[in-house]
Amino acid sequence: MSISQNLADILARIDAARKAAIKPAPQTRLVAVSKTVPAEGIREAIVAGQRLFGENRVQEAQAKYPALKSEFPDLELHLIGPLQTNKVKDAVALFDVVQTLDRAKLADAFAAEREKSGRCPRLFLQVNTGEEPQKAGVLPREAGALIAHARKLGLPLEGLMCIPPADDDAAPHFAFLAKLGRDHGLSQLSMGMSGDFELAVKFGATHVRVGTAIFGARAPQVTTT
Repeated sequence: MSISQNLADILARIDAARKAAIKPAPQTRLVAVSKTVPAEGIREAIVAGQRLFGENRVQEAQAKYPALKSEFPDLELHLIGPLQTNKVKDAVALFDVVQTLDRAKLADAFAAEREKSGRCPRLFLQVNTGEEPQKAGVLPREAGALIAHARKLGLPLEGLMCIPPADDDAAPHFAFLAKLGRDHGLSQLSMGMSGDFELAVKFGATHVRVGTAIFGARAPQVTTT
């Protein structure tokens, strides 16, 4: 199937999941994850009507999206991979949303860059719901303190994001993130990927991140900083 056909299929499945859910979010948006996808593939998705994309790395996004965003000013780009503090300036210049705020030092870096440039993307707090040592994200027990810190800095914190452990039942992780959002007045929930986005919709996802099911298997990626 083509990228446009895959997009139509995913959007139809999101719609069906919303109709089957008892209390879905008011809207569930599809983040098309274009990691390792060349500009031509992204362009095919744009022509099919997709406007919201996610990238894992600042450097890769810099190679593809400035030209695309110039040509299509209504594109919305989310950073969904870990962010180093020395990349904050570049991330702020390119991304509309950063979903991976996970530590006070990074929040401070966003605040400092806002003072310099007058710009700050909308932010989601990434929560490491499985407490996996190899995975980015604030630990659940520390999330409240980081939310408070970001708000004290006046950052535009809008939501929460999680990536459940691959071998776990995702439902408890999605339920936890939804409750954390309610408890702290954060209405946006980015949860669910190619294998579990329909379940995430059931638990109130406002954003689902789907890459492989749209663009196909990813090409090998060279590790960069």
